[in-house]
Amino acid sequence: MSSNIRIISRLDIKGENLIKGIHLEGLKIVGDPNEYAQKYYNDGVDEIIYMDSVASLYGRNNLLDIVRKTVKHIYIPITIGGGIRSTDDVELLLRNGAEKVAIGTAATINPDLITDVSKKFGSQCMVLSIEAKLIDNSWMVFIENGRKNTGMDVLEWAMRGEKLHAGEILLTSIDKEGTNKGFDYNLIETVSTNVSIPVIASGGMGSTDHFLKVVQESSADAVAMADVLHFNKLSISDIRNNAEENNLNVRSYDK
Repeated sequence: MSSNIRIISRLDIKGENLIKGIHLEGLKIVGDPNEYAQKYYNDGVDEIIYMDSVASLYGRNNLLDIVRKTVKHIYIPITIGGGIRSTDDVELLLRNGAEKVAIGTAATINPDLITDVSKKFGSQCMVLSIEAKLIDNSWMVFIENGRKNTGMDVLEWAMRGEKLHAGEILLTSIDKEGTNKGFDYNLIETVSTNVSIPVIASGGMGSTDHFLKVVQESSADAVAMADVLHFNKLSISDIRNNAEENNLNVRSYDK
């Protein structure tokens, strides 16, 4: 677990819209992603993750315009994921304001892409995105926004990703995603205690207690959240203040 726990807003995008679903399905339009990103920035979020939810289906990432607008007024790290297939794709996103890229589907097909991105742009830029689902008591790696089972074991893939020089892991529990019922704590702990790179917990945030538990008991280095922020169930200041009251090292925030 890192010294400073990062609070991250995750924005899933379809076309030009911010969307949200449950278990990565039943996606509904929430609003304008740039407006939400600006709000979260103003409220003191540490980082923003944009994920193009249908990019892997169409073989392209559609977030360039959204990123260009975002970086005009937002000055925190932005990670872009979805449909990234080559170092050329990465270079285009970085040139337009992204600081990191999250690669999932393409990395399972071509694991060398992890190393190629890390060597060319630095490992801190390369986030391995893993979508996990419990199948017959084993966590399996899913791709294409949770649509396809790769047959790969999550822990084995996470450890291999580290060896291939991924800089951190975005670990999303499909079973918990969008439920507000808490993270898959066993999943997060299993991965975070077996790799030395940071693990971002994603999927299930519903309360400040969930935040505390995934950091204190499951050793997450950062926490990504969506629904709980989009629908005003919690504010970033609620989360930050509660973390500080419980002696968690979150980044100090001064606007």
